[in-house]
Amino acid sequence: MKQVTDFGFGTQIRKSPYFDATVKWGATAFSVYNHMYIPRDFGDPEQNFWNLLNSAILCDVAVERQVQITGPDASQLVQFLTPRDLSKMAVGQCKYALITNADGGILNDPIILRVGENKYWISLADSDVLLWAQGVAVNAGLDVHICEPDVSPLQLQGPRSMDIMKALFGDEIATLKYYWLRTLTLDGMELIVSRTGWSSELGYEIYLQDGSRGSDLWDAFMSAGKPFGLKPGHTSTIRRIEGGMLSYHADMDNMTNPFELGLDRLVALDSDADFIGKTALSAIRDKGITRKQIGLIIEGEAFAGPNTSFWPVICNDSVVGRVTSAVYSPRLEKNIAMAMIELASFDADGVVSVETSSGLRSAHITGLPFYDPSKNLAKG
Repeated sequence: MKQVTDFGFGTQIRKSPYFDATVKWGATAFSVYNHMYIPRDFGDPEQNFWNLLNSAILCDVAVERQVQITGPDASQLVQFLTPRDLSKMAVGQCKYALITNADGGILNDPIILRVGENKYWISLADSDVLLWAQGVAVNAGLDVHICEPDVSPLQLQGPRSMDIMKALFGDEIATLKYYWLRTLTLDGMELIVSRTGWSSELGYEIYLQDGSRGSDLWDAFMSAGKPFGLKPGHTSTIRRIEGGMLSYHADMDNMTNPFELGLDRLVALDSDADFIGKTALSAIRDKGITRKQIGLIIEGEAFAGPNTSFWPVICNDSVVGRVTSAVYSPRLEKNIAMAMIELASFDADGVVSVETSSGLRSAHITGLPFYDPSKNLAKG
């Protein structure tokens, strides 16, 4: 295996507990997410996509840092941070949620895990919610403690992931329901395992609670997964765009509201719960949105890779929006993209043009997701 030891960032960028293991297993390129290295290259990204679809991949996602909120008023604070109604959230349950600011803009789209009666983890996308939550708590007058614990998740994703989990934890793991979690141990390592993941495939996230054991956990999974075709990998841009999965800073930011993304179900305006942005989001709902996220099929030869800039969407010689995420899907044999466009600015026939990095191309509007819209694969 090729050994790489110097990635040139510096000590201000943290290494995950799995960093050394990923390098040993072939990672050759990294990017930065939540101030931490994340592997972005284990070889051909298309092969990584097929590995995910046909067997399973193991991904270092320790960059999904946890904001831990504990104390008698933990539930009240967590509800105040998100417009999703958490009143019926049970201990052991996970919820995809949004964190919004006073203007209704999205600050993060985490998974919230209720680890205990008065203990929550907010498993983050790429923004500094720890500081936001601590700032909110200062003025909330609530009895809580907020910190970033020593917790680092791995993702095991793909159709053989359950077989690998059974090999490590026994057949009982098959009873773990979608978006629920369980406390387990493996070779003395304390773990939280959830039936979640950022792939739109069957999968698990394994939260290690002792950073000194990162290589041990990685190697245990790779050893158990060998008979099932497990490969080291990275989160698949192809699969996540096929699944219409959002990437913070790309498909949304603090100037994007939930209604523009079609995430009305995550905004409980008619509940008794109070949350940051409720007044603003009520006004947005009542007034209506002026732009919306849509899917695009872009014509022409296959993209060489994902977009690295926001491509203008053009209709009637005017820029009406921008492509936020685009890639070629070898399964669909199409260039697929997500875009944010002005609702009043495109033709009824849904045909637009996109100024890609390789020139102007025709595109037509379609729904999202592009594949498995009911999430049957992820639900198992």
